[in-house]
Amino acid sequence: MKSLNLKAGLVSLLIFLSILGIWFLATQSSGTAPSASTAGMTAEQIEYQKMMGKDVGSTKTTGFPTLGQMGSAIWKQVSNPIYDNGPNDKGILIQLSHSLARVGLGFLLAMLVAIPLGFVIGMSPLLRRAFDPFIQVLKPISPLAWMPLALYTIKDSSISGIFVIFICSVWPMLINTAFGVSAVKREWLNVAATLEVSPLRKAFLVILPAAAPTIFTGMRISMGIAWLVIVAAEMLVGGTGIGYFVWNEWNNLSLTNVIFAILVIGIVGMLLDLAFAQLQKMVTYVE
Repeated sequence: MKSLNLKAGLVSLLIFLSILGIWFLATQSSGTAPSASTAGMTAEQIEYQKMMGKDVGSTKTTGFPTLGQMGSAIWKQVSNPIYDNGPNDKGILIQLSHSLARVGLGFLLAMLVAIPLGFVIGMSPLLRRAFDPFIQVLKPISPLAWMPLALYTIKDSSISGIFVIFICSVWPMLINTAFGVSAVKREWLNVAATLEVSPLRKAFLVILPAAAPTIFTGMRISMGIAWLVIVAAEMLVGGTGIGYFVWNEWNNLSLTNVIFAILVIGIVGMLLDLAFAQLQKMVTYVE
């Protein structure tokens, strides 16, 4: 297993270096040849001057950042991640904290609804059949389709974002919880009945431990969807958050910061998934 992990790590490193090499060659071949009027200006500043109608010479550039420019942008962001220069100029850590807070609150609300309700539905075939049509109708609706309704009724962009996280997180948890509870081995339930275990003790000592791996699978899926949705939601509602940071930097023509934010989104999403994978592993019983 260790040998396999080492080989997989080496292959991943090789792929990463290949991507960097392709990036380097692609940006070098299309490099820039700044005129006297553009000396010392970045590609974003040159493009902005052009949009303002100013003559900045005949600079030929694709605008895509080089590795050196990306390195400078990344260092600038990570060296001071908590600066606050006003509504449209905040550090990456501040933006990230706003997004994580929204995701955490929406996800927690979804847990409080989905897990108990899924538990009840899983234990009752009657309720499972009764709720199934509603779940099947509501589950495929894009979370962002709820945003206009949320903004109209709640009239607060931040709370509307939390609602969107809630509505997209509730379905995977609800479905997986109901499935996990309904799939508990009949033999274990029969033993509990033979021992005359009370319904409450049976739920917490027999059904819940058996269904826990499936429940955590639903939570893991929900968290992945929630982190995916919050970025798009923040682009729509604005204000703060990593999604708004991406949109604001695009409006500022700072492609380096956009790419940096994309990398941050991917890394944070990976860490969240790994955390839930570890929790799922902890509650999984291996025979």
